[in-house]
Amino acid sequence: MKTIDRVPVHVSIIMDGNGRWARERGLERAAGHVEGVESVRACTEAAVECGVRYLSLYAFSEENWGRPQEEVNALMALMFKSMIEELSTFLENGIRFIVLGHRERLGDELNRTIDDCMEKTSGNTVLTLVVFLSYSGKWDILQAAKRYAREILSCPGKADELLSIDEDGFGKYLVTEGIPDPDLIIRTSGEMRLSNYLLWQGAYSEFLFSDILWPDFRKEEFRSALLSYSKRDRRYGKVK
Repeated sequence: MKTIDRVPVHVSIIMDGNGRWARERGLERAAGHVEGVESVRACTEAAVECGVRYLSLYAFSEENWGRPQEEVNALMALMFKSMIEELSTFLENGIRFIVLGHRERLGDELNRTIDDCMEKTSGNTVLTLVVFLSYSGKWDILQAAKRYAREILSCPGKADELLSIDEDGFGKYLVTEGIPDPDLIIRTSGEMRLSNYLLWQGAYSEFLFSDILWPDFRKEEFRSALLSYSKRDRRYGKVK
């Protein structure tokens, strides 16, 4: 196994291709989502083994609410089932679990399960696993701007101070407050676009686009992505 000289702190994955994976095998789309959970497990294990500190996954976008209701229901049920089944693994392996997104759109039972899993794993420090659920980058920036505006309106005496905000200061209004921006964003299935994901946070991320469908993206593919990242020269617009 090749040594990875420079491990990214935060790896984020746009998990794409579940439906195509199922279609190629003559299965219902839900079967691809179920198999995709195995890839989540594999990549989470690989992240821990490689020393990645944050692993984030784009599980369900705001736009995904427009999918057929049957598929949406199946995805939410799968999310609910996976959290219950994986909680003991999170606790045993020091994994902190977080869900970020427009959670008001989720059902009460799912939100209660999310809160329970987040609370029970809050003290874990080996890896932070972030699942973006009912999320979009534009929504995130918009809700941050609204929070910022409300703060200015509620503290008129501090308006001048608040209006001097810089990029780091504005970042605290995003749902990812306290989580470092992703060093590497991976997208599977051969698609090469962000799909409204981490538009602010991904401004200087490295990208890796893989032709592999998400249900087939396992430990070997994850390590290969990290190895590719370790060979890149990140300049952030500067000259080295």
